Amino acid sequence: MAATAAAPGAASYLLLSPRRSRAASPSFRAAAPRFRSPRCVLGSEQLRVVDGVKRTGGVEPRGAVWTPKAPAPEAGLAALPREVRDSRMKIFSGTANRPLSQEIAAYLGVDLGKILIKRFADGEIYVQLQESVRGCDVFLVQPTCSPVNENLMELFIMIDACRRASARSITVVIPYFGYARADRKAQGREAITAKLAANLLTEAGSDRVIVCDIHSTQALGYFDIPVDHIYGQPVILDYLASKTISEDLVVVSPDVGGVVRARAFAKKLFDAPLAIVDKRRQGHNMSEVMHLIGDVKGKVAIMVDDMIDTAGTITSAAALLKQEGAEAVYACCTHAVFSPPAIERLSGGIFEEVIVTNSILLPEDKCFPQLTVLSMANLVAETIWHVHRDGSVSSIFQ
Repeated sequence: MAATAAAPGAASYLLLSPRRSRAASPSFRAAAPRFRSPRCVLGSEQLRVVDGVKRTGGVEPRGAVWTPKAPAPEAGLAALPREVRDSRMKIFSGTANRPLSQEIAAYLGVDLGKILIKRFADGEIYVQLQESVRGCDVFLVQPTCSPVNENLMELFIMIDACRRASARSITVVIPYFGYARADRKAQGREAITAKLAANLLTEAGSDRVIVCDIHSTQALGYFDIPVDHIYGQPVILDYLASKTISEDLVVVSPDVGGVVRARAFAKKLFDAPLAIVDKRRQGHNMSEVMHLIGDVKGKVAIMVDDMIDTAGTITSAAALLKQEGAEAVYACCTHAVFSPPAIERLSGGIFEEVIVTNSILLPEDKCFPQLTVLSMANLVAETIWHVHRDGSVSSIFQ
């Protein structure tokens, strides 16, 4: 996916080098000038947009990219000769977000596994592995984003193909876990689809699941197999650390359910104060903002959530923050679902910047000038390597 055209005189960047040291990131209050135009981190092409002109090659991007404080010594596989790399680790990609899978494989220094995925005339999905996985640790990268049902079914069939090909272990890597929102019975006669999806992944033959910023952590208990839950916060925090925003910050949770997430984010962001927007939901994808808990007057508000779907909650909350005297409002989330009319709401000018990750592949028609897309490939790749080497995943975030 290519980024939309940058505004005249604006500078923006795309792929950030995964080899860049964390120590090279400038401090939060002494950083490079701010940018204003789409900045997308997608695909393996090192591409930069300067004054509206695309440039490729070995350019030094500005900004910050997440890198582990103590990366695994073996993680730099790209520098090793191919014959000494671990051939028992196989990474396959579904069709939902192949650019992210390519970045993960590039970070680990391996090639994506060869796989044939096609659809018959009636819509049925056909999957065939085109290389041997016998005795290998297989990692299947597939976010279950829109079209949710197709991507989920495709993942089931990929798991079955690997199981029948005698893979030693099958780990499904789900950057965005669909159906996680229905994680409890709020009303009578409702389905708990988070539990159903967990059961289906287990029955299909997966041995382990890696998910990122699942909507509710209680859904992790629905799995009867090991689950590694990783967080997209380090990616966003490192990016914010490269910007000069303001010393007077406040982290805002757009609803009461996200208070724990926002509190953890605020603690890592120089122990910033916390504010909460109290809202009452009238129906699915519909919400009404009621009032604000906390002080945002004269401050820069950074709103934190796990996903943005139709953007009704976050834009209503942002309007309230503006009414309460916030100087500027930034929106941060891991998963950019962006269902209509999210683009119209987010690009309306109420947000200074909308910061997301590439857990979901965004087409060109969902990009807008305030959007910044950060790559989480390094984070996922480090997790895969630690799982493969029986290492501690939690040590990545310490």
